[in-house]
Amino acid sequence: MALSNSVTTCLSQPVHYAICKLGFEKKQTYDINNILSGNGEVCWQAVTEHVCYLESDQSVDYIKSIRSLGPVCESVNLHFKSLTKEQFVIQYASWFHWTNCTEVFLEVFDVLQYTQTTEVALGLMKLTSCLERALGDVYLLKSNDCPFLLRDLLASEQLAVVFGQSVMNVMKIFIGSPYGLNLRNVLWHGFASPQEIPAKYCAMLLFLTAGLGQLLQTYLLQTKCILVHRPYVIFINLEELDVFPDLNDETLSIAEELVKLSSFVLKTMLPFWIAALTAFKQSRYADSVILLLPQLEAGLRLLFTTTNKCPNRLLTAESSAFYTTFDEMLAKHLDNEEVNQLPVVLEEPAMASEFLWDFLNHQEGPRIRDRLSHGEINLEEFPREVANQIVAFAITLLCRFSDEDMFSLKEHMAIKPLMNCASCYQSRFHPISRLKQQVLKCTKSIHLWFELPTVPEEQVQTIKGLEENAEASTLILMVSEITSQLLQYMPQNCCSSHDPINSVLTERLLLGLCDTRICTLYSPRPVLEIVAILRKISTQCHQVSEQVIASAEVRYAQWMHKTLRSRQRHNYLRMLSSIKFLSSVLQLILILITLELVNVHSVCKKKPFDYQQYLKFLKSVLQYTENLVTYTSPEKNKWDEAMELTSKVLTNIRKISDRKLMLMHLAT
Repeated sequence: MALSNSVTTCLSQPVHYAICKLGFEKKQTYDINNILSGNGEVCWQAVTEHVCYLESDQSVDYIKSIRSLGPVCESVNLHFKSLTKEQFVIQYASWFHWTNCTEVFLEVFDVLQYTQTTEVALGLMKLTSCLERALGDVYLLKSNDCPFLLRDLLASEQLAVVFGQSVMNVMKIFIGSPYGLNLRNVLWHGFASPQEIPAKYCAMLLFLTAGLGQLLQTYLLQTKCILVHRPYVIFINLEELDVFPDLNDETLSIAEELVKLSSFVLKTMLPFWIAALTAFKQSRYADSVILLLPQLEAGLRLLFTTTNKCPNRLLTAESSAFYTTFDEMLAKHLDNEEVNQLPVVLEEPAMASEFLWDFLNHQEGPRIRDRLSHGEINLEEFPREVANQIVAFAITLLCRFSDEDMFSLKEHMAIKPLMNCASCYQSRFHPISRLKQQVLKCTKSIHLWFELPTVPEEQVQTIKGLEENAEASTLILMVSEITSQLLQYMPQNCCSSHDPINSVLTERLLLGLCDTRICTLYSPRPVLEIVAILRKISTQCHQVSEQVIASAEVRYAQWMHKTLRSRQRHNYLRMLSSIKFLSSVLQLILILITLELVNVHSVCKKKPFDYQQYLKFLKSVLQYTENLVTYTSPEKNKWDEAMELTSKVLTNIRKISDRKLMLMHLAT
């Protein structure tokens, strides 16, 4: 991958011209007093006069507008450089309050004083992220559903009502259209190197944000509306994100050496990598990840375009085409339907791709890039644990794409644990993985049934219970027979055919099944549809279990305090006799779910089967569990009906099993 040394820019010629040259063509100076009133307010009319329009349809002429606004941006940049921090705070700080991120904008002012290219680019990424979030809050003054994409937000009628269409046109020139400077996208997607982002555009966006604050204040006073800020996303269950060991100074020092030598790093982007590692060492965790994510995308794009022999896709797309972004690079096929070769090139393709899907794309994952770039996370409280995972993963990619003469660094004792973790990574947020977690959680819940307090056995037998019911005895036998049939399809590491069927065996079976590695990449739609139903079944089973536990504990306490009426005592004893059997049924369903999950990929990919008939069967099981939730709820407590329902579903399961229509049968 010597290409990483030869690439001088990832901006296509038209995009490079628009960002790096077009706004510098007019050499005359522009008087800041033309757009800044004596009391420090932005004169928007003077700004919007620089927006040019096409004669044909009166849409924005982006080329002429950028050229015209160039001197204005330079004037704003020089104006900010002439201010002390105290002067800037007095004049502008209050106009950033509407963003709920005032400190971020004050930091951007600090950066502009020194014109360090990497810090300017970082400041611009943070500015656009916070600005987008704030604009979304304003949008919600007029509507209920905020657009996901910034370009749709800026093009909305709702923001035009608040700020004015001409003002929105100015914003679109800088960040809201692929025909304009498109600064947000070229940075967040890793196309622009530090030296390719003029500081004056960052200064201008800072200035415009203050101006938007002034317009918004007027609008809120006139309409008496109150701007409400949406709460930030908070990462919970951080232990789920714990993949790599904690990075220490020694590991980070090695990483700094790898960055300089790895072919994964585009040399024009090297300052971003160094700044990312420095930010991590300085405990600036959001900064570290913001700098690093676009570089992971840039490095993978280099691999993608090289292995798929489409070098032109390394550059920013024109307005008429799509960017080559994470979504496409992680897809199974290219847009021409050919197989994507990137996963083949990655040494552990499934692991690397699964990690990226988990942390960036899966809806139930942290979706770090989306949430950072769209301003959904409080940057001041970004957790070290999350940053640690992204930096560690990046280090493993640096190692994989390093020359052989770097063997000593790659084999260093501080690096090997990272490589080992990467090589055995399994998806945690794909629907298949979430189903496994659901099954195990439900299994633990059902296991608690055996620890529930209960009344003496002789009191349970004072009513006609399940033990005296011939039909119930038949059902117990049926559960045992079906479970024995299922044992034939278990992986050998899960159990022995001679093991007695009991709750301990069932729990061991489920642990073994859930430990079976299942490929989650490129799951076809039938797989996802089946998994979605299996997850619903598991969810209902878990709710039944939690309801049984809650009801049993409450009823036992009432029994001991002798506060149950006669009918309630009868119903409680009926529940006690029923749940012994019900626990076996729920465990059977969990085994069935997990066995089907283990086989779903192989069957859906390779073997024809009656898909609709199979879905009908699964939906019947789902219907059973949904009804069981109703019957076992504290409000209903209908245990006889629950047993009658259970009899029907067991008969159906055995019928389908006998006809060998389940996935586990078809996979053999």
